[in-house]
Amino acid sequence: MGWNGPAASRHDRDLSGLATIAKAAQQGPLATWEDDFVEWQLPALIAAIGYLLGSIPFGIVLTRLAGAGDLRAIGSGSIGATNVLRTGRKELAAATLMLDGAKGALAVLIGSRLLPDNGGAICGVLAFVGHCYPIWLGFKGGKGVATMLGVTLALNWIIALIFAVVWLGAFGLSRISSVGGMSAAVSAPLAALMLGGPVVATPFAIMALIVVWRHRSNIARLLRGEEPRVGSSKEA
Repeated sequence: MGWNGPAASRHDRDLSGLATIAKAAQQGPLATWEDDFVEWQLPALIAAIGYLLGSIPFGIVLTRLAGAGDLRAIGSGSIGATNVLRTGRKELAAATLMLDGAKGALAVLIGSRLLPDNGGAICGVLAFVGHCYPIWLGFKGGKGVATMLGVTLALNWIIALIFAVVWLGAFGLSRISSVGGMSAAVSAPLAALMLGGPVVATPFAIMALIVVWRHRSNIARLLRGEEPRVGSSKEA
């Protein structure tokens, strides 16, 4: 016992030391990198994916493939469905509307898969930003209403339903595209605020503010009584 005791004690200390080293290794640079990746790098990656996906200018792609000319030289120069409608190609406008909405919804689904907590909102909002300010077109994109609807649908279908009803209602009453789009955009954060509170409303508020800002020339024409109705040959 006189010799086994110290030997056993030294053995226990050695094992304890090895365990400490192993634990430190697990919590070392690799673990720190993983934590940093989840906290900073993964959200940045999700944001980049969303932006690049949102910046695909389906309106321009479709009108060029159909031989309808350069959309940026038509009407308001916007790349969205309303301006595509001014080419006289209703099927192209409908396709643009669906694809612009789909890329917003897809971005949310991708973001949610990569980062379940808030990746969907990050990726969706950045897809919306990419549509409005695409790098490929000198940051001159669309007004963002269809893409915002797609993002909203993937985030919360109830808010999306309110968005769609307000959009159709305001447009139906006014026959002015900008009135319908802005009314719908503003309704989303208000609905989100009532349903989930300020945190839930934040991504919708960001998008709504950008939609209104992108419509600032339309607002000026509305104030002057010069905003054209759908079917007019004037710019909007």
